Amino acid sequence: MINILWNISTNIKNSQISQKNYMRQPKTKLTIAFLNILWDEGFILGYKIDKLDSSLLNIFLKYKDGYPVINSIKFVFKPSRSIYYSVSQLWNLDSKKSLIILTTPKGLMTVQECKKTQTGGKPLFIIR
Repeated sequence: MINILWNISTNIKNSQISQKNYMRQPKTKLTIAFLNILWDEGFILGYKIDKLDSSLLNIFLKYKDGYPVINSIKFVFKPSRSIYYSVSQLWNLDSKKSLIILTTPKGLMTVQECKKTQTGGKPLFIIR
């Protein structure tokens, strides 16, 4: 699970550095959940299933004034350092400057979604 998310975050970062309009990524449920969060928050233009190979996704990257919308993707989760935020601890996080994605028993969620559903979780990414 973690390798898939690490690969897609690194590929997005590298593709935006090289100013690509889109990139291809293998299709998994976890990849789609991650891309849905990025799309809802306005970090990518969208994605669709490739016409020639249905096991791949075409991800359309977003730029503003020639600069990537995603300035940095920081991978927070490490197996040696497992951090868990309870619902009460989530209210202390300042998520206005950046997007924090957590893994929860209900799937991948942002901090705002976790607050609404009263669900805690482990932080995976901080995206700015």
